[in-house]
Amino acid sequence: MATHRSAEKRDRQNKKRKARNAAVKSQTKTEIKKVLAAVESKDGELSEKALKSTIKVIKKAASKGVYHKNNASRKVSRLTKKVASLKKA
Repeated sequence: MATHRSAEKRDRQNKKRKARNAAVKSQTKTEIKKVLAAVESKDGELSEKALKSTIKVIKKAASKGVYHKNNASRKVSRLTKKVASLKKA
C-alpha cells in the first residue's frame, strides 16, 4: 500500500491508465476480428473497408502508447497481407 502522497497519486494514475489501455486493446482486438471474419468469408470489399478502419484504430493506439510502434506495424502488415491474398485468389 502506498504511504507517500506521491506514491498514492502514482497509484491512481496507474489505475486510470490500465483501464484506458484495456479499453483500447479490447476495441483493437474487436476491429481485428472484424477484418479476419471478412477475410474468412472471402468478401473483398468488406474486408478492405474493415481493414481501413482497423488500421486507423491500431495506429491511434500506437500513438497513445498502448502498443509499441513496431508491434502496431506488424499487426497492420499481417492484416494487409491477408486482405491482399483475397485479390490474388
